[in-house]
Amino acid sequence: MNGVSGKRVLVRSDLNVPLEEVDGQKRITDDGRIRASLPTIQALAGAGAKVIVTAHLGRPKGAPDPAYSLAPVAVRLGELLGSDVAFATDTVGESAHEVVAGLADGQVALLENVRFNPGETSKDDDERGAFADQLASLADFFVSDGFGVVHRKQASVYDVAKRLPSAMGGLVATEIDVLRRLTVDPERPYVVVLGGSKVSDKLGVIDNLLGKADRLLIGGGMVFTFLKAAGHEVGNSLLEADQLDTVRAYQQRAAELGVEIVLPTDIVVADSFGDEASARVVPADAIPAETMGLDIGPDSGAAFAAALADARTVFWNGPMGVFEKPAFAEGTRAVAQALTEVDGLSVVGGGDSAAAVRALGFDEAAFGHISTGGGASLEYLEGKELPGITVLEGKA
Repeated sequence: MNGVSGKRVLVRSDLNVPLEEVDGQKRITDDGRIRASLPTIQALAGAGAKVIVTAHLGRPKGAPDPAYSLAPVAVRLGELLGSDVAFATDTVGESAHEVVAGLADGQVALLENVRFNPGETSKDDDERGAFADQLASLADFFVSDGFGVVHRKQASVYDVAKRLPSAMGGLVATEIDVLRRLTVDPERPYVVVLGGSKVSDKLGVIDNLLGKADRLLIGGGMVFTFLKAAGHEVGNSLLEADQLDTVRAYQQRAAELGVEIVLPTDIVVADSFGDEASARVVPADAIPAETMGLDIGPDSGAAFAAALADARTVFWNGPMGVFEKPAFAEGTRAVAQALTEVDGLSVVGGGDSAAAVRALGFDEAAFGHISTGGGASLEYLEGKELPGITVLEGKA
């Protein structure tokens, strides 16, 4: 961080944290992304920079919306830093300029939700560029440290990097290093655990990893498309009928490549999503027509753990069930516990998986790496170029 003393440094962080309203006040329910952003901010501030943090929250429609204000994030960021964080009530307007002008060396400011400006997410290069010009005018340098958005070609991620001397922040550098270890000569056995609701969300990852992984463990809502493809009843469970042929093709290709696809042998079902009292375990090939599957069963959890026991490299993305409800959390807990015991690199691939690890009370230090960007991780593993990375590497 040399050469930044006295300079204004714009940092694109990922502070997109979940909020809930309690007694009329917004409360952060998981501050993991804020804590992950601290090291780069602290290093810049410690080197005497005037740190200007920009970030988004949720998906506002390109206009100010109090429901998506970063004000609660500014408070929490200040608590974690141990010093006040100045908060600008706009992105590039009068408040932003006043707040930046008032920064002393080593101080930190947070701009309001960058997505309150339509130029941030515009598909029009000129509109996005005009907004990037305004952001760039606030700073002397740019540091990209929001890994959760580097797969987006957005003004504060991509276009600003073309307008200011730019560098990769520590968080992004670490994420890229870990993902390269998953894709370039990974230690074997290499096991990939995929969950979450939809097969279609993971098609590119499955396609790319079939040639790299030794085993694929499939759980979550997406497993019912695999079970249906095998000819089994799945009741009212999540099902993507348009992906059945694709799944069958993957299974055939896996067999040809010698890649083992492990599916659950038992499923926790219930009569309805909210009716925990009716939860029961049934064989995966005998799901009652009137029920829906909401977690992998205990035998499957044990089998998945056994399939992970000898792994040297593991990537996990997507919970095994509706982990937010205790009756359907045990499959996810079994996978998380198994990852903590891996003798090698264990990577929790962001998104709901990272949220589940924290919600279920696991020590984050027990895992090799917990990613801050589910979508960005998946796109990297699909083999896609990430605009926010290519622009820093001079390839854009």
